[in-house]
Amino acid sequence: MTTALRICPLCEATCGLTLTIDGGRVTGARGDREDVFSRGFICPKGAAFGQLDADPDRLRHPLVRRAGRLAEADWDEAFAVVQEGLGPLLREHGPQSVGVVLGNPNVHTVAGGLYPPLLLGALRTRNVFTASTLDQMPKHVSSGLLYGDAGALPVPDLDRTDHLLMLGANPLDSGGSLCTAPDFPGRLRALRRRGGRLVVVDPRRTRTAAMADRHVAIRPGTDALLLFAMVQVLFAEDLVAPGPLAAHISGVAEVGRLAADFPPEAVAGACDVPAEEIRVLARELAAAPRGVVYGRVGSTTVEFGTLTSWLVDVVNVLTGQLDRPGGMMFPLSATGRRERPARPGKGFALGRWHSRVSGHPEAKGELPVAALAEEIGTPGAGRIRALLAIAANPVLSAPDGDRLDRALAGLDFMVSVDPYLNETSRHAHVVLPPPPPSRSPHFDYAFNGLSVRNQVRYSRPAIPLEADRMSESDILARLVLCVSGHGGADPAAVDAMAIERTLGKETADPASPVYGREPAGLAARLTGVDGPERRLDMMLRLGPYGDGFGADPDGLNLEKLLAHPHGIDLGPLRPRLPGVLKTRSGTVELCPEPLAADVDRLRRALADRPSGLLLVGRRHLRSNNSWMHNVPALMGGSNRCTLQVHPEDAARLGLADGGLARVRGDGGELEVPVEVTDAVRTGVVSLPHGWGHDRPGVRLSVAGARPGVNVNQLIDGSRLDPLSGTAVLNGHPVQVSPSPLH
Repeated sequence: MTTALRICPLCEATCGLTLTIDGGRVTGARGDREDVFSRGFICPKGAAFGQLDADPDRLRHPLVRRAGRLAEADWDEAFAVVQEGLGPLLREHGPQSVGVVLGNPNVHTVAGGLYPPLLLGALRTRNVFTASTLDQMPKHVSSGLLYGDAGALPVPDLDRTDHLLMLGANPLDSGGSLCTAPDFPGRLRALRRRGGRLVVVDPRRTRTAAMADRHVAIRPGTDALLLFAMVQVLFAEDLVAPGPLAAHISGVAEVGRLAADFPPEAVAGACDVPAEEIRVLARELAAAPRGVVYGRVGSTTVEFGTLTSWLVDVVNVLTGQLDRPGGMMFPLSATGRRERPARPGKGFALGRWHSRVSGHPEAKGELPVAALAEEIGTPGAGRIRALLAIAANPVLSAPDGDRLDRALAGLDFMVSVDPYLNETSRHAHVVLPPPPPSRSPHFDYAFNGLSVRNQVRYSRPAIPLEADRMSESDILARLVLCVSGHGGADPAAVDAMAIERTLGKETADPASPVYGREPAGLAARLTGVDGPERRLDMMLRLGPYGDGFGADPDGLNLEKLLAHPHGIDLGPLRPRLPGVLKTRSGTVELCPEPLAADVDRLRRALADRPSGLLLVGRRHLRSNNSWMHNVPALMGGSNRCTLQVHPEDAARLGLADGGLARVRGDGGELEVPVEVTDAVRTGVVSLPHGWGHDRPGVRLSVAGARPGVNVNQLIDGSRLDPLSGTAVLNGHPVQVSPSPLH
């Protein structure tokens, strides 16, 4: 029996684990008490690491469709079929005939952080769809417009704040999102212990809301109105105080003029929040020495998601809480770009191209995943004929899964990179399964850039990869080669190419620590056991804490990181403006034109008073989207697919606790068990996301025994936030009645 350290890949908290290994299997998992970031914290998902890792339903070998049936094949045969399937389509119909859909798990793996950009570059398709337009794309768009960089996402400085106003977030169940913070519950308790204040705005009394000093049970989808009213109060009561940042901000007066139309009395009815309570929220935040507003999925997957994301930052700017300790700050990842002198940039543009059928504008190089089905199923030039689905299950995660299910069945060719035969991958002509997480390395390329404390950690595989399995990095590298017409080449060539290109750019950049040096000589100095490790070493050396290939002997590289198996603490977040800014003006552009123009749409919502029920989703500590319903240890307790209904609404509708309800929405109807609870406010019902494991051909034995229903089938995909293309998954109307089957 041995132990091995591993960073947990199962949510954004990135906790350090100590795995117990016996006979080549993970037999236990506990928190790593010496981890520099998580300090021993663990949640039920991390504790179940061994069960997930050894799930007997995980695919070990590639599957290839022969005579309509998927059968096991070896790796060379599988990639030969991939090249034979994609090559003729690309030659005859061009790159736009191939779509790519990237799922949420990509940001939780080394391979997902390194290879999708290379794949998209080789393929040259604009038909790119990701989980972002089902989640955080509004935040990317608002950050792009405010700061000139869609990747510049500030996070709340949790460990130093005195006042945290949280909208549409439930980190006690989600583990945190766009805010990487192991032990979020402990950090919130520490806030309370130091005399700080927690305010939660949410239509449900979540576990997070239950520990708050104040819970505001807002009507779903009206967060933008609430925030704009707070902005109006800040201006009306002379509470606007951006502080030292004022010299780097433009557009403050314009925001004030827009906010004049949204006084608390005007928005109170639509939000169902009293006007005086809105004023108190604004005054308390303005009075806090160190305060911050933080919004997440409940505030982004709504009709005004981008406006809400923008107004979160507007409030932080106006109260002087952006880029200061205890406020909203920009992390500095060890593999991010080295800091450079501030100067104007190219800015951020929306709608550089549009989807073929409905004309949806791109955002951050992506089209709405809600449009994927029509792009496949609508005849005509430019139709998507082939699809690469990488760690993605859009049949469950996207609106109107039934329509997408039918569309996938009509593709000429489809490849899935997935460890399971699930609701989406069952349509593939080739399924390429990555190995379990214990047999893969781990580095958080995405989440280190969202961390509430700067730190760096790396885990090598805890268990060696078996001879008949292929690493996820090699799988994706071979896909890059296949779409490039070189399917038989060594996948190491992809990493060598990436290193050559990066070092070529760096040595030609006067601001780089390796300017003027020979790329080949630098490449020869890289360490690591394989291409992905060599690329990590390169990024660490070139990054903001790096050794610059010898320029700073005390700087970071892979060898030094490996010598610190529990990670290296790089210190608290620190102010980074104006260096972060890439806007054309070189300022925080607080009132960008696309957002100002969308305010007219928000004004019209002032008169909205929904008479029916509004549907919202919910998270659970033992789950993460559709990933973990096949793990027995995570399927107990309150992790159930039920329709939560307030007792008053249940009595009015004739619904009984434990009975069945029929729920109808734009996209269809469902029969679902009822859970009567006052944890959800009146006028609102709640169904969790990620369920619906009842389609034929799926090989998920545990999930199939308790399939639940797919909440996204109630949505037809027609309701989108227009600026970001994000599907409205929360706050849309439904009709609920007792099921005649009960």
